Amino acid sequence: MRIGELARRTGVSERSLRYYEKEGLLSARRTPGGHREYAETAVDRVRRIQELYAAGLCSSKIAELLPYMRDSDGRPVRTADEYLVGELTVERARIDRMIQDLQRSRAVLDTVIEAAARSRESAP
Repeated sequence: MRIGELARRTGVSERSLRYYEKEGLLSARRTPGGHREYAETAVDRVRRIQELYAAGLCSSKIAELLPYMRDSDGRPVRTADEYLVGELTVERARIDRMIQDLQRSRAVLDTVIEAAARSRESAP
C-alpha cells in the first residue's frame, strides 16, 4: 500500500510515517518510480508505534523495543520476555516519577490559587 493509504488506515500523518521510516521504526520498499510501498503488516506496526509514543516512550527507545514485540498483538516474542519486561518496567517507573512531579506542581498551584482567592475576597 502507498503512504496515503497507510496514513488513512492508521490515522497517522504522512509526515509522521516518513519520520518513523527515518528513525528506523518502519520500513517501506521503493517502487521503480521512487514511491514508498508498505506491507499490510505496516498497519499493525504503526499502531504499535503510536501506543508506545502514547505511553511516553521516545523514538530511540521504541526502536530498541520494537524488535522484541510482535506487531499483530503487541505481545513480546518468546525470546525477549525478560528483556522487554525489564525495559518497560524502567519506563513505567520514569512515568511514575513524572506523575509525582506533576502532582507536586499542582499542589503548589493549589496553594497559590487559594491564597489569591483569599486575597481577592478580603480586598475592598
